[in-house]
Amino acid sequence: MAHPAQRRWYLPVFTVAALVLLPLSVLLLSWQSIDAQIWSHLWETQMPRLLGNTLTLVLGVGAGVTVLGVSLAWLTSLCEFPGRRWLDWALMLPFAIPAYVLAFVFVGLLDFAGPVQTLLREWFGSGLRLPRVRSTSGVTIVLVLVFYPYVYLLARTAFLAQGKGLMEAARVLGQSPWQASWRVALPMARPAIGAGVALALMETLADFGAVSVFNFDTFTTAIYKTWYGFFSLSSAAQLASLLLLVVMLVLYGERRARGASRPSNERPRGKALYHLRGFKAVAASGWCGLVFACAFVIPMLQLVAWFWQRGRFDLDERYSGLIVHTLYLGGIAALITVSVALILAFANRLAPTRAIRSGISLANVGYALPGSVLAVSIMLAFSYLDRELVVPLSGWLGGSGKPLLLGSLSALVLAYLVRFLAVAYGPLENSLTRIRPSLPEAARSLGVSGPRLFCKVYLPLLLPGTLSAALLVFVDVLKEMPATLLMRPFGWDTLAVRIFEMTSEGEWARASLPALTLVLVGLLPVILLIRRSARQIG
Repeated sequence: MAHPAQRRWYLPVFTVAALVLLPLSVLLLSWQSIDAQIWSHLWETQMPRLLGNTLTLVLGVGAGVTVLGVSLAWLTSLCEFPGRRWLDWALMLPFAIPAYVLAFVFVGLLDFAGPVQTLLREWFGSGLRLPRVRSTSGVTIVLVLVFYPYVYLLARTAFLAQGKGLMEAARVLGQSPWQASWRVALPMARPAIGAGVALALMETLADFGAVSVFNFDTFTTAIYKTWYGFFSLSSAAQLASLLLLVVMLVLYGERRARGASRPSNERPRGKALYHLRGFKAVAASGWCGLVFACAFVIPMLQLVAWFWQRGRFDLDERYSGLIVHTLYLGGIAALITVSVALILAFANRLAPTRAIRSGISLANVGYALPGSVLAVSIMLAFSYLDRELVVPLSGWLGGSGKPLLLGSLSALVLAYLVRFLAVAYGPLENSLTRIRPSLPEAARSLGVSGPRLFCKVYLPLLLPGTLSAALLVFVDVLKEMPATLLMRPFGWDTLAVRIFEMTSEGEWARASLPALTLVLVGLLPVILLIRRSARQIG
């Protein structure tokens, strides 16, 4: 039985959980009426290809990020070779590059008219042609380079946390370094690797910008075309519900594969176990350096070159407006999301009942919802409210009788809140657990309570975690393309929307300016992540 003081947290927690469950319920209700003509057209012309493309992309990216992330994590955490110390953190930098930015950079570089093929034709003759970059393998490679850091970061942390006792025991029993890693290190790190692969697959399923650049049709592009091509919001919602089902299956599979894992009780290890020499050392440095160059160095150099060639001439009033819109949306979404996450974190601390914990778990499910799914479901809900409530009420009060919710900033901010609430909750909940209960109890004994207790005790101690949460949400909102593209009010273009418009027209150089801006801003949370990781190891 919950204490009366704990019951007061039920209303805010369950309200937030209801907001997150709103998209799910709307998607389910969308199946009440089916447009047979649209679905017949989709099934005859697109559905088999959408299923095949999505499945191929998921399998390819899943295999690629596993191989890339685990191999890099194994080398940088267990081995010593030239360049390991800086490659250890440099391999996290591709986190800062949105998938759609790396996609248009690779297409611009490697397309038939791009600088690479043009230079090769000058050297080896006009008959030379590289394989088409706009292909299944091309989009798979790009997404692997973008999403491998999920696996790399978690696998690296798991390898470092294993200590050296078990590995040394395996060596004493006659196992080679490779055999010890295969039979001891990898099985122990499997839960972390599985979690990283699941995150990469969810991002792959949710991606819209990169597959659009490659003209590679998946469920996300089909949702966009159904909405804007057939003007059928309900059919788009039904496609979105199928995509959500696939995402939930990925999450379920990751949880089952993880099993009842037990963390290692050994002391974390900060030093490498194996010192590579000769060819092995050169191969390790070359492999890590090649991945870093392809995923970060080459794209950044190409963006800078395009910026100097054409992008710098777009520094005008329109670009200033894009900056203002982007920063405003990011700032207001970060403020609201962090405030709501702070309420959930305090509810979990002050009223840790089963109902509260269940409500918080439901509220954090939103991060698994792709932006396109959120956009369609929220717009469908707001369209219903406008039609059934807002417009009749406005007419009755003598107003214009126009819809107010559909296409509004409030709808877009709600999508951001649902999508990124879990991103803000993690750092805040972690910071709050570090505050010993004796501190607020001592303050209460001195007569400090209520808002004064929050401002004088909790707020100073929560400030680092709050700033980290706000920064993470801010950058995620800046890079979010599907929800912003589908839901933005008229005239509210952002940097991500500008990149989509320019890449849709093949204007790679003009897309470099907003892309560089997003990458430089995205480096802030990556640097924060690197510093936190180094602090944990130290």
